[in-house]
Amino acid sequence: MYKIKVLVVDDSAFMRKVLSDIITSHPDINVIDTAKNGEEAIAKIQKHNPDVVTLDVEMPIMDGLSALQRIMDSHPVPVLMLSSLTQQGADATIKALQYGAVDFIAKPSNIFKINVDDMKKQLQDKIIVASKVNCRKKILHKAQVHKKARKIESNTKKSTSRQAKLRKIVAIGTSTGGPRALQNILPNLPKDIEAAFVVVQHMPPGFTKSLANRLDSISEINVKEAQHNDILLPGHGYIAPGSHHMEVVKEDDKFKIKLNQNPQVCGHRPSVDVLMDSLASLRSSDVVGVILTGMGSDGAKGLKNLKKNKTHIIAQDEESCVVFGMPKSTIKLGVVDKVLPIDDISDEIIKAVEV
Repeated sequence: MYKIKVLVVDDSAFMRKVLSDIITSHPDINVIDTAKNGEEAIAKIQKHNPDVVTLDVEMPIMDGLSALQRIMDSHPVPVLMLSSLTQQGADATIKALQYGAVDFIAKPSNIFKINVDDMKKQLQDKIIVASKVNCRKKILHKAQVHKKARKIESNTKKSTSRQAKLRKIVAIGTSTGGPRALQNILPNLPKDIEAAFVVVQHMPPGFTKSLANRLDSISEINVKEAQHNDILLPGHGYIAPGSHHMEVVKEDDKFKIKLNQNPQVCGHRPSVDVLMDSLASLRSSDVVGVILTGMGSDGAKGLKNLKKNKTHIIAQDEESCVVFGMPKSTIKLGVVDKVLPIDDISDEIIKAVEV
């Protein structure tokens, strides 16, 4: 039986050993070699042609981000980043996802905790998913913001009037590959769009703030990590914080965000289903549902409930997805109105808001 070939890259000999032991404990995965820095990693990728590379961010000689860009340019291969649970590590991880990494694992501050069962399962599962990604075919080539998007300088950042009309709420759910997909949507929305955007991206705490800051810096709309009791405003985007479910409720004729730490749903917190179910309970047709790349089926049931309100629902197509699981599960339920490549979704959202 064929085993998934993995190259482990980390400057710590101890970490290379721990990761290798965890990975090879799965019967279908084999660590074919290790490397201690980016330069060595590039040479060994060319030599061994691995199916997946786990790549540390912080390394001497050549760091993970520099190595990743070289890998994507010269020998595209699915890469999982190993990131520290710090603000600097989170910022670097968001850049890595922009540069073409498939996904990431948050490395515990205490490396002895990496052997716990949930970390083991997470790492093995993500390697299996990454091994199925075709970097040459999918959107993981050299990363850049969609050509329509442009960087918004801080001194010209628009401020949408609180008196502007909120016509629609656009709810977006995504997981693996989501940061790249969101970067192809939110920067292409006009600042005066009469809609608020609520986004669930499966990510651990800390990383969602870095993602929101990155998206805000390249978008005309204002993007932030959501806070409890935020009032939805047109031309604003709200990213659910890691480890918190996000719901939308109506209070005093205003739509507000409510955060909670209730149990996981579909194995996730935040969960797309939780967001979509809260919007379905509003019984309003002034909602647009969007489901993007991701593993599993989170969001499908919630969007089915949302469809009862005649909601317009958009799904990303298989060709442009890193992982087609979440859109596929929703499409199977027969509730999707449009299945589109990622580059066409922002235009479809604008049309739906204007209807």
